[in-house]
Amino acid sequence: MEKTLQLADETATQALAAELSLVARAGDVILLAGDLGAGKSTFARSFIRALSGGAEIEVPSPTFTLLQVYENLRFPVAHADLYRLSTAAEADELGLADLAQTHVLLIEWPDRLEGQSLSAETLTVELHHQGEARSARLLPQGSWVGRLQKLAAIKGFLAKAGWGKAERRFLEGDASSRRYERLTLDGEPAVLMDMPERDDTKLLKNGRTYSETAKLAHSVTAAAALARALKDKGYSAPETYASNLAQGFLLTEDLGDQVYGRLMKQAADMREPLAEAVAVLARLAGESWPDKLPAGEGKSHVVPAYDLQAYEIELDLFVQWFAPALTGKSVEASVASEFSAIWKKLLAPILAAPRVLVLRDYHSPNLIWLPQRQGFQRVGLIDTQDALMGHAAYDLGSLLQDARVEVPPETASELLDHYCSLRRSADPGFDAASLRRACLILSTQRLLKVLGIFVRLSRRDGKHGYLRLIPNLMKYLAHNLAHPDLASLAQWRQTHLPREWVLHG
Repeated sequence: MEKTLQLADETATQALAAELSLVARAGDVILLAGDLGAGKSTFARSFIRALSGGAEIEVPSPTFTLLQVYENLRFPVAHADLYRLSTAAEADELGLADLAQTHVLLIEWPDRLEGQSLSAETLTVELHHQGEARSARLLPQGSWVGRLQKLAAIKGFLAKAGWGKAERRFLEGDASSRRYERLTLDGEPAVLMDMPERDDTKLLKNGRTYSETAKLAHSVTAAAALARALKDKGYSAPETYASNLAQGFLLTEDLGDQVYGRLMKQAADMREPLAEAVAVLARLAGESWPDKLPAGEGKSHVVPAYDLQAYEIELDLFVQWFAPALTGKSVEASVASEFSAIWKKLLAPILAAPRVLVLRDYHSPNLIWLPQRQGFQRVGLIDTQDALMGHAAYDLGSLLQDARVEVPPETASELLDHYCSLRRSADPGFDAASLRRACLILSTQRLLKVLGIFVRLSRRDGKHGYLRLIPNLMKYLAHNLAHPDLASLAQWRQTHLPREWVLHG
């Protein structure tokens, strides 16, 4: 699917480069073809600067150095200018094939490669100019075909919503396929959520896919429905400005940059924000919810139950990914069966308890401090689409043992006391002892799940950055396993896993 765009001037070339950077990823090759003065270097500079997150960086032309590498961007980029080369063999000496595995390659004068392919994920940008007028012919290969279609769909969606002229910047991408952009129009901000429908087709032994078993949101409909339901009950979920559920797009309120995780890393005083986050959970525990949550556009979403199969498939991530990374071999069936039996016993009282709305990813990246608001509304809630009906202690455990920032045990203990006090004030019959035990069990279940996810992201998906968070998880886990209520799990760990938890390979 080739596409030709008319570019009025150099600014339009820069805008095209910035737009393409929104969907680029490591492993891409972008070939910049065109005569001298067509705008290849202009395109490359704008592409690289767009990946800097707004930071001012110098982008010199690699005409004489041949290759310039940028490591401190959203993902690493290698910019090559092959004008002075005469053969593909000379280009090989630059190590472009290796760089294509880990970087985005921007290559000017790609004809010097003599047709050599460096990646299946290649976009050729042919730039032409006549006076001030310019044009760009885009020739995509691999997933670039779908990515160009996605960009066109987003442009149409934003134009219809009245945001077609907004400035767009990449905001966030997570471990899933969700992607976010920050938009600014006439000084007003908004957030674009791009959540394609899940297309996993591999069936498990139960005849369902992993996402179905783990109860992960299938489409953006869940995100729209949860945000709407929470906002209707007074919580600070983002307001939806426009949506196209079929295409997977939401345009929402921008709750700002005071993300809990960022504030905690800056050593901000978090006593009040954390206490208010606990108050949100105490309030959620007393709410009731309809069977179906309206999402708009005639669609609705049923919040599924956090059942035994969902807990077990999450725990299986630890057995299938993390434990083998420790031992260098697969976990034997009998050992895995013993692990499963321990967890069935631990989870039995939790599954029998009353169910409340569990936001599931209630931790520092998804909480935003809104000091200009009042009370519990000072806690902004994002990424709630994977919510389930489960035990109230789950979200509390994920907040108090956050994978991405360290919450000291004494702070966690104070916040747990605060939660129990709030619950007791609302319900004199509240069973604090049962809640504390459930929090211990569910925070441990979540830690084991996340350990498995982080190793899987590294070994299957090449996303190695999450491994740096493992030591934090290990501290929490060691603390939990010292509790008498987890003695059976601690014994299993001592029997079947090495004393030192060091990853192999």
